[in-house]
Amino acid sequence: MPSSATIRIQVESALAHKIPSALTPPARMVRPVVSTGIDPLDELVQGGFPVGAVTELVGETCSGRMSLALSFLSQVTGAEKVCAWIDASNTFNPAAAAAVGVDLRRLLWVRCGVSETSSEQQTRKFTMPTECFTPKPVMKGLHGGGHGTHPRNEVKGLSAAVSRFLSDERVKARCAEPISKPRPRPQNFEPNFKPGSTTVRTPKRARVYDAVEQALRSTDLLIQTGGFSAIVLDFGEIASEVVSRIELSTWHRYRVAAEQTQANILLLSQYACAKSSSELQLRLSPLEDTHEEKTVFTGLSTHVEVLRQRFTQAPSNVIPMRKPSQSVREARWTHRASWAGPR
Repeated sequence: MPSSATIRIQVESALAHKIPSALTPPARMVRPVVSTGIDPLDELVQGGFPVGAVTELVGETCSGRMSLALSFLSQVTGAEKVCAWIDASNTFNPAAAAAVGVDLRRLLWVRCGVSETSSEQQTRKFTMPTECFTPKPVMKGLHGGGHGTHPRNEVKGLSAAVSRFLSDERVKARCAEPISKPRPRPQNFEPNFKPGSTTVRTPKRARVYDAVEQALRSTDLLIQTGGFSAIVLDFGEIASEVVSRIELSTWHRYRVAAEQTQANILLLSQYACAKSSSELQLRLSPLEDTHEEKTVFTGLSTHVEVLRQRFTQAPSNVIPMRKPSQSVREARWTHRASWAGPR
């Protein structure tokens, strides 16, 4: 009786023209990783974020997404590599990034959705007017220290002006009639809108979609150009209903480009939108107080859960007969305040 190995070879040779390697499991792709700088998270994801893949950080506001991304960038820039931050939410703070060790000389910051008019308005808002520094003209006359007419002559035409103002028919008609305000026209939101279309939108939502479109185009340009070891796409403050309308082909194109250029693509969002195109998906819960002291704030606790991770085990030709044990899918760590000290 032929052995199982012989039967396996015969079946594969018979099906080779239809299904190559029908009974041979495909080889797993083990990617190199880059440390995040957080030991509990590195232990959970087996070393760090994968190189040449899309990593997605999902969480609500104040869940620690940006802190985790900045910690990762500090490791990449510390190795003298160039990174990019595509800021579609307009929330990136260079001072906070430099405080955690990010080398700003090796970081490209791309701000999306910021128009020139808004920046000019902000500049004009914080600029002192020139009238504040212009001295008042010297008043000549009796009250200015010089020789002028008598004060009685200065109010000669006051009574005539008041009577002429009160006798104006237009003023009386305007005061008697009610003031009608134009009624605003309601604008409905198009539910099937996608970034890049020509649908009429409200000004606020139009700015959001313009920022998303600029961020996607900037990411395409940077990935195709190459030379960036890590690209962070920040959609953290964009509503999930907007991010969920991005086509899945966009994330697939990013995944293929990341494999070719061996770049880390880090996506920050409130909604898991990359689906199967992401190599690693992490969900961050809202930060919680450590409650170590009753009257003093000592720090915040971060909780991370693995939603998706491909190729978690090392490749092996040995297939176990028993079901493998359930691995740990969660991790916690604490951000302590500077006045609390280490513990």
